[in-house]
Amino acid sequence: MFHVKLSGQDAIAREADEHIVTHRVKLPKKVVEHPFWQVAKRLSLALILLVATALIVYADHDGYKDSSDGSVDLLDAFYYATVTLSTTGYGDVTPVSDAARLTNIFVITPLRVLFLIVLVGTTLEVLTERTREEWRLNRWRSTLRDHTVVVGFGTKGRSAIQTVCATGLKSEQVVVVDPSAKAIDLASAEGYAGVVGDATRSEVLKRAEAHRARQIIIATQRDDTAVLVTLTARQLNRGAKIVAAVREEENAPLLKQSGADAVITSASAAGRLLGLSVLSPAAGMVMEDLIQQGSGLDIVERPVIKAEVGRKPRETEDLVVSVVRGHRVLGYDDPAIGKLQLTDRLITIVRASPGSQIAPDVRPLRKD
Repeated sequence: MFHVKLSGQDAIAREADEHIVTHRVKLPKKVVEHPFWQVAKRLSLALILLVATALIVYADHDGYKDSSDGSVDLLDAFYYATVTLSTTGYGDVTPVSDAARLTNIFVITPLRVLFLIVLVGTTLEVLTERTREEWRLNRWRSTLRDHTVVVGFGTKGRSAIQTVCATGLKSEQVVVVDPSAKAIDLASAEGYAGVVGDATRSEVLKRAEAHRARQIIIATQRDDTAVLVTLTARQLNRGAKIVAAVREEENAPLLKQSGADAVITSASAAGRLLGLSVLSPAAGMVMEDLIQQGSGLDIVERPVIKAEVGRKPRETEDLVVSVVRGHRVLGYDDPAIGKLQLTDRLITIVRASPGSQIAPDVRPLRKD
């Protein structure tokens, strides 16, 4: 058994996570017209067809015969239009002249067909939409590979998605998992596929295709939930890079034992940034700029190119802060680096430009 220490905010958030909606996959959709206006347009069109048919019949009322009194007035015309367009056809009002019968063939009959299409259009549209959605879902599942799964679409989750997308990741390659249907609606509106459900359950992560994912970002509101999600995700996918966020620093080792490759302590990180900003506002601004991808200065990881082999870190064109060699991360001034090797990777600070994007490193570092 393991024990996770909860902060006050975690205890408050516990109740919010208790309301779990049945898990389902929701793909992003285009913005469509409100259903009320769709129905209103259909009804208006049906009414126009009914009125048009009645006026056509009344305009040639001499060509029609009413079995009750022999003549056709405006009310009879609307009555005939109603029973004709609805295919009821009682036969008490009938066309008797050649002109009236030709009008029924070439005008009334097409209007009847159009009227029926309008009436059953809603049902057909629902059936068609369900079929189309099922087809999209099956196609999405069959083509989704090496994507990024983000568990939790709160402030941390949205910021994480914005960061990875700023480096070139497409929105089609992001799947959001959250127990809140409203959060998934927001994610879908922003172009991300979403799964409503509890990510601690393996079937929910399977719906997000987590077993095929390349990266899994865990940004839940509670630390104990993050531990369970990490355990479940690592069981489903042994090779994915898993990055998790926790509130309490004491829970970070437990996340690493559960299978996380990297653990970010959100409360401590924010506190350190606050302290740094107090000591040096300029340094705080630089740090905040570094963690915002796509603007100002960016910190990126890239491989060593052939021209840099045999050089020292300071002899490269980029500002190197660390060298990744094997499973070790060495500072730029570490004597153990010596000369750069072709298998090394460099963590550098570069100037971000709108026209250039550097794909994020997706290879998980081995743990000591």
